[in-house]
Formats: sequence, structure tokens, C-alpha cells
Amino acid sequence: MGKDKVQIFDTTLRDGEQVPGCKLDTRQKLVIAQRLDDLGVDVIEAGFPISSPGDFKSVNEIAKLVKNATVCGLTRSVKKDIEVAAEAIKDAKRPRIHTGIGTSDSHIKFKFNSNREDILERAVAAVKYAKSFVEDVEFYAEDAGRTDNDYLARVCEAVIKAGATVLNIPDTTGYCLPEEYGAKMKYLKEHVKGIEKAILSCHCHNDLGLATANSISGVINGARQIECTINGIGERAGNTSLEEVVMILKQHPYLNLDTGINTRLLYDTSQIVSEKMGMPVQPNKAIVGTNAFAHSSGIHQDGVIKKRETYEIIDPKDVGVSESSIVLTARSGRAALAYRAKKVGYELTKLQLDAVYEKFLQFADRKKEIVDEDIHQIVETSNIDVKSLA
Repeated sequence: MGKDKVQIFDTTLRDGEQVPGCKLDTRQKLVIAQRLDDLGVDVIEAGFPISSPGDFKSVNEIAKLVKNATVCGLTRSVKKDIEVAAEAIKDAKRPRIHTGIGTSDSHIKFKFNSNREDILERAVAAVKYAKSFVEDVEFYAEDAGRTDNDYLARVCEAVIKAGATVLNIPDTTGYCLPEEYGAKMKYLKEHVKGIEKAILSCHCHNDLGLATANSISGVINGARQIECTINGIGERAGNTSLEEVVMILKQHPYLNLDTGINTRLLYDTSQIVSEKMGMPVQPNKAIVGTNAFAHSSGIHQDGVIKKRETYEIIDPKDVGVSESSIVLTARSGRAALAYRAKKVGYELTKLQLDAVYEKFLQFADRKKEIVDEDIHQIVETSNIDVKSLA
């Protein structure tokens, strides 16, 4: 049985760029867009064209550059927004307009000072107008996570009739639990007439640290697109992390879901985005953090040296990392020291290792981490006769 395709919709250049201090110029955006296309993402949300002349230019240049992915421009449910987005993406090989409106009672009452019927009409009008420019129209129901399911289903059904090809169901505030978000997707699959004509999409925020879990729950329950960013960047606590959802689906083949992403480019792509945006990746970040494949505990090091899979469920090479890292600290054991010593040119016997290990512990108690230069000094001052392999 073949695997179902889950489309990867990357919004690093739109939602990700909304992080304070992460503003990119057109040249930097083109570098990232090219890498995203090489990575194999299905959709690149290039920006919000009406927001500024600079953003319009960037979206337009990305539309000309990208060869494989769909290029998408975001709009509000406003005619002028849609017209400007259509102009910005007109040169794309696969253009998409992403339009929508808030659907939760909170948004309807306090953001729009409106009512459900008016919002429904505005949603339909926006999709119809976008459809007059492009065939591929994605509709977002902002704050869908806190929207009544029955009303959300009504909106979805109406915009499908109006021509929407993708339905974005955002957990805008990151409030949902995975069970709730998955149940919402399941409800829409079962209650929206014509749902087979559109793709359900997950767009989750990480305010409670649940963006990745919610997105996975969404696709398990019928969604076939995940909206995400490199390194999980985005407003407030960020968005769903692209590298996390991609590797979760890869490492759990029984889900029968695949993304088609070239995972060996993940680490390098993470570094490119971090450097261009001036946004460091936290060391313990899953998949792409510097500690993701690092081991400092003696027990863990011994296990990894004997068989990597003992403590690693992902082969580092699968995400573009050359090898696991054995970090020498005061918690490291003899196996790790012997392993690292051999790496720098010393083949130690058991008796030699015992002597070197005592000296190593003295060093390790004074330093957070023992580096290669330290190993040479430790061996040379351990009063043993050992020849370098170098």
C-alpha cells in the first residue's frame, strides 16, 4: 500500500519573518526561497504583498525564481489585498492566493464587530474574487482552533463551493490540545459536504509547545498539508517546526504518510535561515540543534559507541549531520575517552586507559568540556609510554 502525500507548506518567509528583528531583504529571501525549492517543499508562502512595497517586490522576485514549488501570497478578505497578491505572483509557475478571515466568536465580535452571517459572506466573496485571478485558492479560517465546529464546517463548505482548493484550519493562538485539534479535523472530514474537493491544512502555533504534536494529530485525522517554518520560527513562541514534522513522519512509517522532503538538506537549511535572520537555534532544538546528536553521559556514550541506535532514533546523516558527537565531560566514562583518544591518534591499552582516565577526571572537574587539545595534554602528562597513531 502506497503512502499518502502530506504537502509541506513553508511560511518561513511570511509568518517566520514576523519575528521581531528577523527582517530580511529581497536578496536574502531569494537565497532562502531557492533552498526551500531545493529542499522539496510543496508550497512557499513568499510574503504578504500588500504590506509594503518591499514585500511586494520580494514575492514577485521569488515567483520568478522558484521552479518547482507553488508560490503563495497572503491576503486579508479585502479586494485590494487580493489584487496586489495576484499581481505579485503572476510570474509563478504555480501561483496560489491565500485569503481568509477570522471565524471564532472572539474575532467576529471584537476584531470585526460583526456577526457570523456577515463573516460567512465575506469569506465566500474573498474566495470567489481570488478565484478570478488564480485556480489555486487557499482559505484560512483564522482562530479556527477556538471556532465552534458546526460554524467552522459551514464556512468550509461555503468556501469550497466558491472555489477554495485548500482549507487552512489554524490554531492561531496555540491553544488546542492534540486530541482537540485532531478531532476538529476529523469533524470537518465527516461533516463538510464536498470536502473531497479540498485539502485540509494544519497551521499551528507553539504558545503551549504543542504545534508539532497538533500538526501530527491533524494529519493523522485527515489533513494533507502542514504549514510550518524552518527552525520553528514565528510570532510569539513560533510555528510548527518543518524539520520536526518531516522527521516524525519519516521515522513512523506505519502512519503511511510521506512528505518527499530531501531530509539530508535539513541541517544546512536550518543554518542558512539562522544566519540570514540572525536567530540562533537553541542547542537542544530537536533535529537541528547542536546537541541533537551529542552525548555526554557515560552510559549513553558507551551505548552509542557500541551501537548508535541504542540512544539515537535518527541517523544523523539523514538530516545532514556528519556523525554523532561524543562530548567529554566529568560524566563521561572510559569508553568515551578511548573513543575520542583514538580519533586524535592514540590507541590505548586497558592499563594505559586507566592511567589516562585518572588524569582526565582531574581535567574534567576543572573544565565544562574536554576538547581535542586537552586530550593530547592529558595523554602526554599521564606518565605512560604511548605512541601516537598519527
